[in-house]
Amino acid sequence: MSLPVLLAVPGPVEARLVAAWEGLRREVVVVRRCADLPEVLAAAGAGLARAAVLGADLPGADAEAVDALRRHGVGLLVLLPAGEAANALEHRWRALGARRFARSGDDPAALAHAVAAAAEVVVHPSGGGAAPAAPAPGSADGERVFPGGAAPVTGRTVAVWGPHGSTGRSTVAVNLAAELAATGAATVLADLDTRGACVAQLLGVLDDAPGLLAAVRAATEGRLDAAALQRHAALVLPDLAVLTGAPDPRRWSELRPVGLRRVLEVSAGVAEWVVVDLPGGLDEDEDGARDAAATVALEAADAVLVVGAADPVGLQRWIRAWQRLSELAPAVPAFAVVSRVRASAVGTPAPRRVAAVLQRFAGVADAVLLPEDAAADEAALAGRTLGEVAARSPLRQALTQLAHRLDDEVPVPPLPEVPDVLVAI
Repeated sequence: MSLPVLLAVPGPVEARLVAAWEGLRREVVVVRRCADLPEVLAAAGAGLARAAVLGADLPGADAEAVDALRRHGVGLLVLLPAGEAANALEHRWRALGARRFARSGDDPAALAHAVAAAAEVVVHPSGGGAAPAAPAPGSADGERVFPGGAAPVTGRTVAVWGPHGSTGRSTVAVNLAAELAATGAATVLADLDTRGACVAQLLGVLDDAPGLLAAVRAATEGRLDAAALQRHAALVLPDLAVLTGAPDPRRWSELRPVGLRRVLEVSAGVAEWVVVDLPGGLDEDEDGARDAAATVALEAADAVLVVGAADPVGLQRWIRAWQRLSELAPAVPAFAVVSRVRASAVGTPAPRRVAAVLQRFAGVADAVLLPEDAAADEAALAGRTLGEVAARSPLRQALTQLAHRLDDEVPVPPLPEVPDVLVAI
């Protein structure tokens, strides 16, 4: 049975392939010669083909287009031109997520086999995860150039999430990242709160252009590598770099899921820890578009901290969020964290009372209890971390212990196996 193929290759190469493949119709058949990328995506979405052959210089290509082909079950083969331009084009398409390449001047019969091979290795995100990520462009040898050190790494991603309300998520995210960095581990802190980004304010970073949005935009266009990530981030402490979020919640749509996945991949390829500050809760009565970015982060996380406030309302909300996490990220290890533990809100002794509530209503016996501490206000006022303004404060000590616990209990992901991306013909 012949393989239905979409073809969009600018220039005379396309006509040559169509003519040559006429004699190979038992192997491949061109069901449509597409004028541009939107036509390719429309035909792929309609289920007309199982593979697409695109010219490396096809205008408009981005990471979302490559991901759309994969979601539609269409294998992608990128044809590279002859000459020195091929290396730069291959570099860009790799960054977009393409995994199969061939030379446009190769024998048409061999190209037909390459197209068939591309169709056979399509990875469906809904059924088995995305294809393994290639090393970040600009550091093909896997060498880390950001924020420090030179050894290859596969970083651990920690998502800081919890219910709606002022639970202390951002305070936990900022100071946990600082404690991880204080151990000498390169750390990236990303402010992904689409409803109230405030990491920049907590750290005194004056940033008119949100670094995270710029990084996502570069990733979507295939321009994000370790060096680009460094340009978009602010180094606030030794080994701690911050991707600031947008203080305007109306800009949530700029966090394109495909680009965000790439940002998290590149970050985890250059730092031992990636800490992501997420918005509180996830709205169940919306279409999910606004919370798509948070969902991407939860799926990419190696651990999730569920942060709630130690008061009657906060604990009730925390229990509901804890129960819902099993639906959002069922395979991700979760850590219970309760902030602002104080007798004035829950009675005496406060830690024992909070622990009893969590055990009774959520079955949690090992929650991290963070005490109420005026040092948090001092740090926020100064735009600094707890370690900088109150190194011996009880809250800082509790967060230091949390950082050590994560280091002990969250396993380091294995390095991905990168498949051959240039078809030998």
